[in-house]
Amino acid sequence: MTAITDAPATSTAGATGRLTSAVHPVAADILFERHLRVPPDPVAAELGPTSEVDRAHVVMLTEQGVIERGTAARLLAGIEELRATDFAPLRNLPAPRGRYLAYEGHLVDTLGEETGGVLHSGRSRNDLNATVLRLQLRRPYDRLLTETDALGRALVDRGRRWHTTVMPAYTHHQPAVPITYGHYLAGVAAALVRDLDQLDHAGRELGENPLGAGAVGGTTLPVDAARTTELLGFDAPLANSLHAVASRDVVLRLLAACTVLGVLLTRTAHDLQSWTSAENPLLVLPDSLVGSSSMMPQKRNPFLLENIQGKAAGALGALTAATAAMSTARYTNAIAVGTEAVGHVWSALEATTDAVVLLRLMIEGAEPDRDTMRRRTAHGQTAATALAERLVVAGMPFRTAHHTVGDISRVALATGRSFETVAAERLGDHPRELLDALDPDSVAASAGAGGGPAPASVTAALDDATDRLDGLGAAADARRSRWTAAERALCDAVSTLIRQP
Repeated sequence: MTAITDAPATSTAGATGRLTSAVHPVAADILFERHLRVPPDPVAAELGPTSEVDRAHVVMLTEQGVIERGTAARLLAGIEELRATDFAPLRNLPAPRGRYLAYEGHLVDTLGEETGGVLHSGRSRNDLNATVLRLQLRRPYDRLLTETDALGRALVDRGRRWHTTVMPAYTHHQPAVPITYGHYLAGVAAALVRDLDQLDHAGRELGENPLGAGAVGGTTLPVDAARTTELLGFDAPLANSLHAVASRDVVLRLLAACTVLGVLLTRTAHDLQSWTSAENPLLVLPDSLVGSSSMMPQKRNPFLLENIQGKAAGALGALTAATAAMSTARYTNAIAVGTEAVGHVWSALEATTDAVVLLRLMIEGAEPDRDTMRRRTAHGQTAATALAERLVVAGMPFRTAHHTVGDISRVALATGRSFETVAAERLGDHPRELLDALDPDSVAASAGAGGGPAPASVTAALDDATDRLDGLGAAADARRSRWTAAERALCDAVSTLIRQP
């Protein structure tokens, strides 16, 4: 699976007022168009993965001698016929006890009790539902990881491009020290890689196969959980039947990882909001990433950043709701856990993925205003700390140096003169090199210790992020390959049984 491909909008069909182009097509799809589409068919959405489990279960039971080959062939042929029609015969059937029992009842009615009635041997809806959940989570989970990887690589790419573009770092919303825009992006990339690693770790439970656990206590039939694990692309069977049906902690772990990722997305969006404001315009956004006002023609609103903040918060609400629902149940199979709590994960995964995609668009589209960044860095007296550290090197105690440079800052602000001019007056009796290269570019370039903004330091951080992304990407590729190989193996096993009853 690859990240969403996109290209900047070139049509002026969506132009309005001051803006000359439409909203970026990927953003427009997320925000304006997706909800207009016909939703996926709920019958196929539920029974597709259910029938996938059925196919593996029947193949395994046949190989174990629980089902005769002829019976298995007829049953699998019936299941394949339903799958080929997207379960059309079931769309208008009543389902007073749930869609699965209506599906199984249809197989019994059409194939006979001796054939359709063997499907559920050695199995419960409890272990079936736990298995289906893992299959259903694969695609949205994989999409989230894919898009997060794409955001990480965008951060790295732009970090390399602007690793010498000086800007002020801010603490408490005030200019602090000189850094570079690339240094900032490298910092966000480092945090994102850790969040992606946690997502990868949370998703490892998707590789555990609950099938064979039955209702809660396993089964006396000779089921082979290792075989269904292979046919469904899992890593290993779950070792305890109670754990298999009682736990949906994979949902909580995914939501928790999404929540932490959402915090990073929101904080980064806050920064970009500040840096695209009229009062502090450090970044310039293209028309395709801003909105207009329906009333005020001069407005260029970076509204996607607000969408990021709103969507990124969704996982926190879902985590709270899912945790509350699960905490009401005893540690066994429970509807509050397997149905009510799980229901929150789908919208949270989608919203988090959307927030990731939107932030990527902003990172890729934002251009630093180098002159404004440099001017803000100088006006913020961000070289003050470097001057104090030079005084320390010259033998002055740090606290004395701190007071000395603080007084220089105060006088410069009070008299309207530059920080460097006042420093030269106050420290004229010190060696000249003390005051050389106090411009923000030189200070940033010299701050390599502690992971600072010096070019070599930023490059090393970006290289580390790339290596980590590559490692996580290789794991994701291996996981997808396993899923694909299992799908082929299952289709081959089903076809062989049908052809050779």
